[in-house]
Amino acid sequence: MNFQEQPSDILATLGKLRDADAPTHGGRVLSYVYDSGVAELDELAASAIRMVQPVNGLDPTTFTSVAVMEREVVAFARDLLNGDDDVVGSVTTGGTESCLLAVKTARDNWPGEGKPRLLAPVTVHAAFHKSAHYFGLELDLVPVLSDGVVDADVMIERMGPDVALVVVSAPSYPHAAIDPIAKIADAAHEQGIDCHVDACIGGWVLPFWGDLEPWDFRVHGVTSMSADLHKFGYAPKGISVLLTRGRDRQRAQYFATTRWPGYPVVNPTMLGSKSAGALAAGWAITRALGRDGLAELAASCARSTAFLIELIDFIEGLRVVGSPVGPLLAIATDENVPEDRRVDPHHWADQVRSLGWLLQLQPGLSQSFGVTLPHTTHITVTPVTEGVMAGLAEALMAAASDVRGVPPVSTEDALASLPEGLADTLGETHDSETALRVLVDVGLVSMDGSGLPEKMAPFLALITALPAPVTERLLTELIARTFE
Repeated sequence: MNFQEQPSDILATLGKLRDADAPTHGGRVLSYVYDSGVAELDELAASAIRMVQPVNGLDPTTFTSVAVMEREVVAFARDLLNGDDDVVGSVTTGGTESCLLAVKTARDNWPGEGKPRLLAPVTVHAAFHKSAHYFGLELDLVPVLSDGVVDADVMIERMGPDVALVVVSAPSYPHAAIDPIAKIADAAHEQGIDCHVDACIGGWVLPFWGDLEPWDFRVHGVTSMSADLHKFGYAPKGISVLLTRGRDRQRAQYFATTRWPGYPVVNPTMLGSKSAGALAAGWAITRALGRDGLAELAASCARSTAFLIELIDFIEGLRVVGSPVGPLLAIATDENVPEDRRVDPHHWADQVRSLGWLLQLQPGLSQSFGVTLPHTTHITVTPVTEGVMAGLAEALMAAASDVRGVPPVSTEDALASLPEGLADTLGETHDSETALRVLVDVGLVSMDGSGLPEKMAPFLALITALPAPVTERLLTELIARTFE
């Protein structure tokens, strides 16, 4: 065949594109990627994906390998999360799809009329915001305490017959706080309300994380759980498992129709045709690692997390928020030291980035009952972190020294940085061209396509200062323009 472009040249171009990405191996990126540090697992996953490359996961009766692999992955997850034979499940394309399906299932099983509520702590993952928006539920967010943990009594007080689903986290992403799951789930059960445990980030590692209070299917009131295999199951993106207690409850997750002249459509997940690649890779990795392998990798994460907590406690001007459960933590300013000795976590993260390590900046949040959650920097720990800890620790300490005493960007300063008249424009509903001009004027993007600014702290302050609908519209434009 005469190709328009030679395969070798195409792959060379792809290689150059990948060179511009943040590194997915080596422990330099402490969010988004979950590097086991075991090269054999990467090779195994790649080989498994290649073997099922032409397979369509739409129809497990035609491609029976799909049914076998999914059955075994679900069984592994069910055992890991202490489910019995009444717990059934599906493999999805990621945590967001698992959360969407959990909400859709609860909504369809809800016996009430009108618009149901989805009740959750304010720290619940944004996927549940999307779920409520997509499926027409009212999102009722409960404020959390300063350590990121929701008050169980407040959650229980907010329950009622109009609640279709209660969601709790194991742990929450922003602060690694595990909610009081047993008390909340049991109260939901007494009122006949479904309760979902979002264990997308914790489901494959918390079973090996010391002596925790029951948080999984050992709690009778838990009706569903999500756990991402592409996080601490070390599979490639994107694969998650959604487990549901009770076959009758779980069948509401499905979509089926014979009301057209084509083949009968029966989908357990959002997608129809779908790749079997991530499923094959996840299946292969669970078979290779087993419980013992996962436990060994979790132990590495635990050692690194404990070391980082001690390190942050040692760095003057910083503090760990709450009591993290799992291999992630949030770091805030220690306001118990004099102002000239404090370290702003966003300036710190920007400085750490300049030293070759990528941390994740998180905005603060003012809550309804007066407890303000501080702006923080997030760190996700993976098994590979242990091998690079010396360099990481050096960078974290050096960056703190470089920015100690530098005040945070205040909301007043952030708003004052806007060009004259721009604040009025931001209050209006603006079209794409206006949104682009705002992004250029605030310095977040440039017309020459040179990329994001080096320092993100001012932008995070702007997010906090502006109304949420405004920043959401601007961020939509930013990402859309990135693709364009």
